Parts: sequence; structure tokens; C-alpha cells
Amino acid sequence: MQIEPQAFGRVLSSMCTEPHPKARDAAERFLATNPGDPGTYPNVAALEDDAIAMLGEIAGLDEPSGYVASGGTEANVQAVRIARNRAETRTPNVVVSESAHFSFQKATDVLGVELRIVPTDDAFRADLEAVRSCVDRETALVVGIAGTTEYGRVDPIPELGEIAASVDALLHVDAAWGGFVLPFTDHEWNFSHAPVDTMAIDPHKMGQAAVPAGGLLVRSADLLDELAVDTPYLESTSQATLTGTRSGAGVASAVAAMAELWPDGYRSQYVRSQHNAEWLADALEKRGYEVVDPALPLVAADVPRSTFDALRAEGWRISRTGTGELRVVCMPHVTRKMLASFIGDLDRLEVRASVPLVSDD
Repeated sequence: MQIEPQAFGRVLSSMCTEPHPKARDAAERFLATNPGDPGTYPNVAALEDDAIAMLGEIAGLDEPSGYVASGGTEANVQAVRIARNRAETRTPNVVVSESAHFSFQKATDVLGVELRIVPTDDAFRADLEAVRSCVDRETALVVGIAGTTEYGRVDPIPELGEIAASVDALLHVDAAWGGFVLPFTDHEWNFSHAPVDTMAIDPHKMGQAAVPAGGLLVRSADLLDELAVDTPYLESTSQATLTGTRSGAGVASAVAAMAELWPDGYRSQYVRSQHNAEWLADALEKRGYEVVDPALPLVAADVPRSTFDALRAEGWRISRTGTGELRVVCMPHVTRKMLASFIGDLDRLEVRASVPLVSDD
């Protein structure tokens, strides 16, 4: 095979990163194991228990249940599925803000659940009054985002929990990206801060595990029972995961990364990433761009489309928000040197664009 994987030297908008060396090694060693068949592969099944215990510690949950999923999308689908299966109505709905990940569109479409989307406020967080006016007795799930994919914002999770409780709905928190940085901030986002029922939290993002290694956490084991199906030909009697066969690579790499980095390594990583985001935001503001304040290590700025396209042509792997801003995620592989090089290219391209063409006349 001639094609090589994408190098990370110019990747600025991905929410995945290079795995920690110990996570990479663990993924390779457990690649052929299947935690979906714990009777045959008890070692990786035990590692999955360790992974859930570690994720619970990170997310403020004393007695966690859950499993290592393929990523935030699967975890979000499963949260909607739990809520739908628990709902007493035949026409359940799920309430999310417009900042929610597109996986909720997939989830509600596949599961036949109504999706209600409410606006965000001026701070790009879920508008609480809009949520209150949207929920009703058929609301099965209210969703809060702890680290939005476009602006890195954290919804008011405790208040969303109160709204969910007022209509006897579950509360799901999508912390797929933010879950490994928020423990080092003052945000209220986890199980110890609010009556959170389910959570998506991904080791393969800021957790530095190998892809795929997502996480679904539930407050109580009976919530997982809503997902269980019989597995008559396996030694285990039932299975709650969305997929059947799963590689143990994600499980093992998640445990290896968290064992190595939690908490001090992740704290240092957050501080470095946040400082990089603030440096980039300041550099862009000094050049006249309007920048969304980076509450977490994510920067959005109104760089013109022509400049954005020119930067992509230079090899920078960047993306845009839904409303068109440049979006840079300061993942662990993003260094200050990378960002300085990016700004240097931006300056050069802007100068080139500002020089008038010389006529041949």
C-alpha cells in the first residue's frame, strides 16, 4: 500500500489527535480482541470496566456504568435510544439547541423520535427560555452540550437539568470533546454538578486514546437495561452496546492513556492548549478579525472565504463553522510553532491579496 496516513503537522480543525505512545502500543496489543464477547475475551472486558471507572472519576460519577463506544455519535444515539425506550408516550421528542452535534439528527431519524431544535443565546449557549417553552409532557430527553464543536461553549447544565426534571425527562450531556478539559475549569458540567442521566465523553479526542474510543456513561445501571438485547450464542446473556463485535484496541488505548495522563497530564495539556487558543485569538484580533472569545481551546474568527481557501491551498487542514467563521481547535498536537507558522502564512496571503494587479497597458 502506497498511501500514508494524514500527518498532523498542519491539522488545525480536527477534534482527534495523535494518540499517546502508550495508548498506541495498547491499541496494537489488543487489536484482535472483542469486548463484545466477554466470555471469550475476559481480559479486555476487565479493561473496559477499568475504562468506565476512570471515565466516571473524570466526569464526577461515583458508581458509573457504561461502555467504550465508537465515539460521540454512537453515545448520543444510545442516549436518545434509552430515553425513547423509557418514555411512556408513543410520540417522544428530544430537545436540543442549535449548537448540538449533528449526530442528534441521525439519532432521532433512525429511532423515529421528534427532534426539537431551539436557538442559542448571545453567548452561543442553549437559550433557557426557549428550552422551557419547547418541552412538554412528551419530551423524553433534554440535551446539554459541554464543549460545543463550533465555539467550545458549555450550556447551563444544572438549569437544563431542572427543566428536564419539570417534565420528567432525562438529561443527556454531550461532553465528547470537552470532557477531558472541563475538569480543570470552573464550569458546571458533570454528574456531580447536575442530575445528569447519560453522558458522551470521548477518550479519542482530548483524551489522547487511539480512534475509535468513545464513551457512554450512565448514572445507574438500570438505564443500560433499556438497551439490552439477548445474546443466546455468547457466554454473556445480554448486550447493551449498539454494535456487536468491537475491537479491544479502543478499550485498551483508553485505559492506557487515562492511566498515564489523569489528572496531571491532562491538566498540563489543557493549560497549554488554552494558552495556545488565547494566543491565536489575540493574533487574529490584532489583524482586524472578529474573534469569538475562546472559553475552551477552540477559536472561531471571521476570516474571509477567499483567505480561508488560500490557506487550505497552502496545506492547512481547517474548517468553518455553520455561519462561515474559520474554526481552529487547539488539540494536543497543535503547538505554538504551528500556530505561528499559520499566522505567518495568513499574513503573507493577506499582503498578496492587498497588492493591486499591475496592468500591461
